[in-house]
Amino acid sequence: MELKIFHTGPLEVNTYLLMDNESKECILIDVGGSFDSIKKFIDDNGYNLKYILNTHGHFDHILGEVEIQDKYPEIPIYMNKEDTPHFSRLEDELKRWGLNYKTKPLKPTEYIDENSNIYIGKNKINILYTPGHSKGSLSYYIDGKLFSGDVLFQRSIGRTDFIDGDYDTLIHSIKTKYFPLSEDTIVYSGHGPSTTIKEEKKYNTYLR
Repeated sequence: MELKIFHTGPLEVNTYLLMDNESKECILIDVGGSFDSIKKFIDDNGYNLKYILNTHGHFDHILGEVEIQDKYPEIPIYMNKEDTPHFSRLEDELKRWGLNYKTKPLKPTEYIDENSNIYIGKNKINILYTPGHSKGSLSYYIDGKLFSGDVLFQRSIGRTDFIDGDYDTLIHSIKTKYFPLSEDTIVYSGHGPSTTIKEEKKYNTYLR
């Protein structure tokens, strides 16, 4: 399984391209923008984009997917239904950050949760329901890699001062869903550098 990271959109979201060499399938996680350059990389390397996963519905993580839905409606977009309210207020969220983008709501192809079965090639992606940063935050675990969105960062945690954020819920999500994973698990966050479960248990002061 190969991984490439793109920094996309106005808040430089980490967009993850996960590639399965056996099947030549690939998936994207959280597309904040710059899809044309990502698609060129996919095409140039002979992969087939199977679907897009979202960790949550905040504007910076889905902004590029509005364009994708217009230009490539055949590409499925998956996320948790609990984050539906964010789709309809996309422009309002942009304005609150001082960003005057003209856009339309995103319409996910399919809503997923912990009971959903999703694969890349023969490899199942484990879905973890991890609310706290947003009501519908999902995390994805595969091949020793955890894609946490904005739940957990290197020695920090996601913001909980948004409409549907909650600090206690976020901490509970991390301790009950992340901490049982192997300490060698690499955590790929929605922004910034990667970390490990071991490092966060040892050094993250929010989690003591």
